[in-house]
Amino acid sequence: MIKKFPLKKIREGSADIFAPQGDKISRELPVFYNPVMKLNRDISILLLQQFPAMNICDLLAGTGIRAIRIAKELSYKSITANDHNKNSFSLIKKNMRYNKVKFSVFNDDANRFLLDSKGFDYIDVDPFGSSNPFLDAAVKRISRDGILAVTNTDTAAMTGTYPKSCIRKYWAKPKLDYMMHETGLRILIRKIQLIGMQYEKALIPLFSYYKDHYMRVFFRCIKGKKECDNIAKQHGMLNDAGPLWLGSLWDKKLAYKMHSQLSKTTKEKKALSKNPVGNKKIIIDNNQNYNELLKFLKIIKDESKINAVGFFDTHRMGKIGRKEELIGKIRKKGHKAASTHFLGTGIRTDIDYSLIEKI
Repeated sequence: MIKKFPLKKIREGSADIFAPQGDKISRELPVFYNPVMKLNRDISILLLQQFPAMNICDLLAGTGIRAIRIAKELSYKSITANDHNKNSFSLIKKNMRYNKVKFSVFNDDANRFLLDSKGFDYIDVDPFGSSNPFLDAAVKRISRDGILAVTNTDTAAMTGTYPKSCIRKYWAKPKLDYMMHETGLRILIRKIQLIGMQYEKALIPLFSYYKDHYMRVFFRCIKGKKECDNIAKQHGMLNDAGPLWLGSLWDKKLAYKMHSQLSKTTKEKKALSKNPVGNKKIIIDNNQNYNELLKFLKIIKDESKINAVGFFDTHRMGKIGRKEELIGKIRKKGHKAASTHFLGTGIRTDIDYSLIEKI
């Protein structure tokens, strides 16, 4: 099956899988597996745990790691994994058997597979590069009240390095500045929402973020013309960039629940390491970046409480002291303020920016 690249065994979450071993992560791998995206999959598991069992589709499954983890770590109605790559198809089945789980596996063109299906409650679109080729079919087949998850690694276009490419592919003008990652994420959200509106599907962001080399958005699909009209009202310009999404990037209750559950799991994991009891399963296991994930979700939980579009960079403000001190001063004035995950020196706040220098 895979001749040029040897297989290596990898532990991720509660799954043990085999993946091709190459010198670097690239399209040249016979089956694509990116260990950096483990956090992406960890967050997906945490988010799905907050919802009832669903019919789940892993559209571009690669090694099958996401589908296998879902099978082992979640309650679900059904799981379907698809990949057009024949090597992937064979390896998914091998990994599935090794983990003693069972779900439907297809070897088909992603769009054809979706359009031939009856639809799903959850569709995960996680390509190498832009999600554009898969969006129309995914939107058509996401169910009412379902969740559409989209990853984009085509960040250079959306953040302003290639503005003409952004205009062509995402129908908006980017801006290369300190807010470029939030701007790019909002451009991506609007692009996907416009596709949804064609089919009277309002796609409302539940949880959005930028990390490492990619952008990730989970949408709730609400069917209806009025809901679509409300989405359109929240499109506009920001800092000379756009049009883009000006609404909330998160459901703050969901962000709180995800952080709370992970925090509880962390405490259980520490307790079990000292006093192991039986074979109790920890949902996100052997995570070398466990504390990083908890810290990341804490930042998002805090900034999700602030109804503000954009943020400001403390480095651009001159001699204003430490970021934490400034956040404290803003809060003492009766306003909301928190760090943002988009930039280490950034602050999201509901105070008028003209008042910050006075503070």
